[in-house]
Amino acid sequence: MRTYDFSPLWRSTIGFDRLFDLAETAHRAGEDNYPPYNIERLGDDRYEISLALAGFSPDEISITAEQNVVTIEGGKVANTEREYCYRGISARPFKRQFNLADYVQVKNAAFENGLLKIELVREVPEAMKPRRIAINGGPAGNVHQLEGKAA
Repeated sequence: MRTYDFSPLWRSTIGFDRLFDLAETAHRAGEDNYPPYNIERLGDDRYEISLALAGFSPDEISITAEQNVVTIEGGKVANTEREYCYRGISARPFKRQFNLADYVQVKNAAFENGLLKIELVREVPEAMKPRRIAINGGPAGNVHQLEGKAA
């Protein structure tokens, strides 16, 4: 197994802590691939995560949204009434986490035909969006825009 040492980068960077944590998490995440999932882009700022959860019911699944992380957990209640000759549909407990970019929020979740679909939307606050800044000055007090157009 290949490991990476990020300590030289820690010494020479400021404010990139989360980036290195994401890289380490991605490296560890390759170990377990249950339950299978898709991530789909629905638009410029809309995404959907679909998890294949055959055999689970909505009350056996929980979704928790925290800052920049959405966690999906599931577990089946042991059913001792049934005796299986072969069991190919997995019913093991799971915990799957997805790291979200800044300003990405969970908007909706639906469970249909064995698929859990989680809708995500990126909503950047107005204060964080780029804006045009007027430049004041000059001999006549002209106001110039950033693109060089006179106001």
